[in-house]
Amino acid sequence: MTDSKYFTTTKKGEIFELKAELNSDKKEKKKEAVKKVIASMTVGKDVSALFPDVVNCMQTDNLELKKLVYLYLMNYAKSQPDMAIMAVNTFVKDCEDLNPLIRALAVRTMGCIRVDKITEYLCEPLRKCLKDEDPYVRKTAAVCVAKLHDINAQLVEDQGFLDTLKDLISDSNPMVVANAVAALSEIAESHPNSNLLDLNPQTINKLLTALNECTEWGQIFILDCLASYLPRDDRESQSICERVTPRLSHANSAVVLSAVKVLMKFMEMLPKDLDYYGTLLKKLAPPLVTLLSAEPELQYVALRNINLIVQKRPEILKHEMKVFFVKYNDPIYVKLEKLDIMIRLASQANIAQVLAELKEYATEVDVDFVRKAVRAIGRCAIKVEQSAERCVSTLLDLIQTKVNYVVQEAIVVIKDIFRKYPNKYESVIATLCENLDSLDEPEARAAMIWIVGEYAERIDNADELLESFLEGFHDESTQVQLQLLTAIVKLFLKKPTETQELVQQVLSLATQDSDNPDLRDRGYIYWRLLSTDPVAAKEVVLAEKPLISEETDLIEPTLLEELICHIGTLASVYHKPPSAFVEGSRGVQHKRLPPRAGSGESTESPDVGQSGPSEAPPAVIPSQGDLLGDLLNLDLAPPTATVPSVQPSMQMGAMDLLGGGLDSLVCSSPMGAGLGAAPAAMPASLGGAPAVGGGLGDLFDLGGGVGMPTGSYVAPKTVWLLAMKAKGLEISGTFARRGGIIQMDLSLTNKAMSVMTDFAIQFNRNSFGLAPAGPLQVLTPLSPNQTIDVSLPLSTSGPVMKMEPLNNLQVAVKNNIDVFYFSCQYPLSLLFVEDGKMDRQVFLATWKDIPNDNEAQFQIKDIHLNSDVASNKLQGSNIFTIAKRTVEGQDMLYQSVKLTNGIWVLAEMRIQTGNPNYTCTEPRIVYANLLHSQ
Repeated sequence: MTDSKYFTTTKKGEIFELKAELNSDKKEKKKEAVKKVIASMTVGKDVSALFPDVVNCMQTDNLELKKLVYLYLMNYAKSQPDMAIMAVNTFVKDCEDLNPLIRALAVRTMGCIRVDKITEYLCEPLRKCLKDEDPYVRKTAAVCVAKLHDINAQLVEDQGFLDTLKDLISDSNPMVVANAVAALSEIAESHPNSNLLDLNPQTINKLLTALNECTEWGQIFILDCLASYLPRDDRESQSICERVTPRLSHANSAVVLSAVKVLMKFMEMLPKDLDYYGTLLKKLAPPLVTLLSAEPELQYVALRNINLIVQKRPEILKHEMKVFFVKYNDPIYVKLEKLDIMIRLASQANIAQVLAELKEYATEVDVDFVRKAVRAIGRCAIKVEQSAERCVSTLLDLIQTKVNYVVQEAIVVIKDIFRKYPNKYESVIATLCENLDSLDEPEARAAMIWIVGEYAERIDNADELLESFLEGFHDESTQVQLQLLTAIVKLFLKKPTETQELVQQVLSLATQDSDNPDLRDRGYIYWRLLSTDPVAAKEVVLAEKPLISEETDLIEPTLLEELICHIGTLASVYHKPPSAFVEGSRGVQHKRLPPRAGSGESTESPDVGQSGPSEAPPAVIPSQGDLLGDLLNLDLAPPTATVPSVQPSMQMGAMDLLGGGLDSLVCSSPMGAGLGAAPAAMPASLGGAPAVGGGLGDLFDLGGGVGMPTGSYVAPKTVWLLAMKAKGLEISGTFARRGGIIQMDLSLTNKAMSVMTDFAIQFNRNSFGLAPAGPLQVLTPLSPNQTIDVSLPLSTSGPVMKMEPLNNLQVAVKNNIDVFYFSCQYPLSLLFVEDGKMDRQVFLATWKDIPNDNEAQFQIKDIHLNSDVASNKLQGSNIFTIAKRTVEGQDMLYQSVKLTNGIWVLAEMRIQTGNPNYTCTEPRIVYANLLHSQ
């Protein structure tokens, strides 16, 4: 007889009858009654009134009955916490039962009863089970610790359960090891900064040993744990890879993907010229191909992961193109994903068979798939230049089919081909124009209008074609309206005499009859350009366009690295980091691939979360929510003109600000002479750039920059913010002092595909109060592949805070896309003011009063200048020679410098004829008000 009888509806007084049966002396009747209770509970009936009667049934040796009672307890303990305490004694007793299955059942149920009142009573039984002689009990107890930690984390820590869990990693039973790793990983997720999984080579060896013997899900836990380890060197990395590789042939696809994740991560540390590296690449292909023979849902998950792997390492599957060819019975979601991977793997070697496949797909009945196939042909043309002609020919054949949606997709992709290969395939325009009337989708209409406007001089009736679109201007989508406006302006600039009426009509429609602000603004800009400066209009509108990139849909490199670390999880299916879809504190740890062996990538993506022998790079930029992070909340509007001036009391505090004087800037470097040498270059990963030289060496024009004998030295521009760190915005710059005004010279380059506007800039507090003296003047939108040079005047009236290093400047730049942060260093010579020439008598008196231990002495090497030339060169940077004398064949120059904050620097420079090395002595700083009192 089946269990369905327990679910049949019952008569009146059901609870009363069940109560009587539960208290029966007959064991079989009791068991039947409990089954009925569980059945009622399963269908949603409230049987909590029977709690004490069911709990009484716990006192039994029958394992089946005990399981049923425990199931009831888990369900109702939360609503009956006071009654649940009755079961504590039974749990304690069951945890000491001779049968290991009962001990494990008791400890498992304990972990599932989420009642604070009884957790403290369960600590002792749990402790015993963690050290039980039976591995089945130990592995169950390990998972129970993670559940208990979720209920009461403090209790678990106080009772020392975490240390016991760590000990279980060394257990002799592989399943106990796997469950201990799973529990510690779960707890570590809720405490990202804790070092619970303290992985070292010995622990890793134990995990790898357990990997071969535990169950498939145990293997996944261990592999995921291995993926978070950072090997010490490439030898250890290779050793781990060798021991993980056998998992690639596992029957469970989750184990395979977890193994692939570990191998993809550790391959980063293997030199590419290593024989094993090539062997590993070959071994990765077969398991990925095998995943594609599973059911469609699994295929889709595998394809999403393969998409990431192909973007990172296309060489793994470059010979496996055929497995991604679409089958007739594939679901649409599998077809589209396969199509995407085919394009990523397309190369000159296989383009012929890829195009043949795509042309076949374009005749399918599934409209979405056909559209994607036609677009894929265009992407092939852009990616593989040698195939462009064949692709265009294929697209023309498809246009001849006169299938409406095929024609429209073909026109959209041909527009992109024109952008990639200008003046090469324009002979097909006539064929495109024949299909003008059949276009009804906005994207296709906009593409056709762009083609007509761009190549108006080659199309005899271009004005008639555009005029036909103009008839229903207000019914068109915004995309088409904007494209039509630009196309007619292009046409007018190419054929002004014939199209004057047409351009006036479209400008009137765009500005006076439209309520779309984007369209109206563009119309006004064109109108003013055409009416005031037609030459400028021609340069703007008909400017040479940047070539489009071959891959516009590649995942951004840093995000790709993070997703590779999440292969086999939801993140790899969504192609989004866990922080984008996991709420709360869990799952928001950002993972990175380890640095590649033998390359300079260690500063490109430091994995600060990993424990490793290398030291962490210096933190140039504070974390989000710290000093620079607060810039997000600041108003990025230009500073007001009325900035309060620095009070004399500020000058008195200068000694504290600089931590005892400028000697800290010069003692560590042979290039300093009291002016402060810039420290070493900052890590590129933090957005920094090589420091702008700040020492005398640069002032003598040793840095290879632009030497200006009559003015201050200006270092060449260096990259401060890489495009890959700022969504396509690259910022290069340098600093200069011109006519007593400090200026930041910037070059803004747009390496993205979209226009950038609305620029603003903000500085964090810094050692000398540098702040923008006006807004960042980027007057025109920054188009793709365009560079704009901007000079930003700076004041020294901003808020002051000592930085490390002293001349460090933290900057936030905002545009219409996002706010970006970087750090740069300015030369201290920027701060030397024009009235820094000290009176000779004051200089002499001050020099004598300075104790010897307040001096710093060092050499400036390889300067082939005599004292007079050196003095003149330095004076261009406001370092003034007060006196000169010759002693024993050495020229002695005594110099003074005044900083913007009123601090004076005195220096002595000794120059010996024929010796390219200068010796400098730089005493401590002297305050302005002390000097005036001499």
